[in-house]
Amino acid sequence: MKFNKWTLGLAAIGAVSLTSVAQAEEKVNALQTALSSTTISGYIDTSMQWNLGSGNENLPGYSFGGPSKADGFNLNVVQLSISKPLDESEWASGYRADLWFGQDANALATGSSTSGDVGFENSDFAIRQAYVALRTPVGNGIDLKVGVMDSILGYETLESGKNPNMTRSYGFSIEPTTLTGLLASYRFCDFASATFGIANTVGPTINGRANTPDTTPTKAESFKAYTGNVALTAPSNWGWLAGSTLYSGFLTGFDSNANTTPTSGSQVRNNYYLGATVSTPVAGLKAGVSLDYGHIQHGNTVAGVDVTPSNSQVNNQYAYALYMSYQATEKMSLHGRAEMYRQQGPGATADNEVYALTGTVQYDLWQNVLSRLEIRWDHSETGLYGNDVAPTGTGNQKNAVMIAANVIYKF
Repeated sequence: MKFNKWTLGLAAIGAVSLTSVAQAEEKVNALQTALSSTTISGYIDTSMQWNLGSGNENLPGYSFGGPSKADGFNLNVVQLSISKPLDESEWASGYRADLWFGQDANALATGSSTSGDVGFENSDFAIRQAYVALRTPVGNGIDLKVGVMDSILGYETLESGKNPNMTRSYGFSIEPTTLTGLLASYRFCDFASATFGIANTVGPTINGRANTPDTTPTKAESFKAYTGNVALTAPSNWGWLAGSTLYSGFLTGFDSNANTTPTSGSQVRNNYYLGATVSTPVAGLKAGVSLDYGHIQHGNTVAGVDVTPSNSQVNNQYAYALYMSYQATEKMSLHGRAEMYRQQGPGATADNEVYALTGTVQYDLWQNVLSRLEIRWDHSETGLYGNDVAPTGTGNQKNAVMIAANVIYKF
């Protein structure tokens, strides 16, 4: 190891030890090597929203929406990501941590807490993902994630900027979002892959358990949630269909968010998903479809996606959506979504059917900036929107219209 003249001079008079200097430099070099493969990225998601009409106490119940975002300016979320991706080695390792700040962090509901603790709820902070990534050289290689990670179900993702529309669909709203557990992914060939996982619960709470820590546990200690999916991609020799994808998946397990008063055999949620993205003969035009079904055993749950808190018994949820995306120019793209949502329960007040249309124009004018304008119409068969302050305080309108602008900076 080479030392500069200043270091050698200090060593000559006994001020420093060459051994300690060498050890210190080795530690610095190891730190520099580790940091060189670490990436820091993220985004800032903002919006401006106008909900037509003056009675906006009751709005469509899709995820990351609601009255708190109506008729004003919003900081939706700031995501800070620190990661080391897997390299191509057989025994590769890495990690990823996605931290959320802002109002949407509270809706993510991952707040890690034990009985009697406050946790991170309503603190404008949440851990979206935090996992260790590993690869084992079995066959083509099995990639593992251990920790907290996004659910593997759904057409849309938690990251709004990666979705065709700003607002989330009803299908997304009834799907699980975050799991604490283990995922294993395997690619059989270029056009077929599968993922299987085991988690503590279906609910997003980090370190949540199916058995409560008191003397009357809801489930046995061994009770866990299970998830899996299969993905098929059309090969390059399929002509204009090349790159089209087909997904199917499931998740089943205890849902800690499904019931405020657990009863024997309740709180088990089953989610099933089927979706596809299809290329078309028209350049720049893609179509998509998603089918979601959620079932909670015994129908003992809290309010569904689109009912008021007093209407509780919901045990079946169905969501269907069609997507169209067209890349009109290098900078401008057009996106549309048509969907239908239906929920059923043992009580008549729990039944509801909703239709929604969403149109989005995206124009990438600035570098690293996603900017889009969106209009959304929701129609409820039971009239749950608006604000009927007397006598019930529930909604009295069947239609809700929203116009919004969305600006996201990615770094």
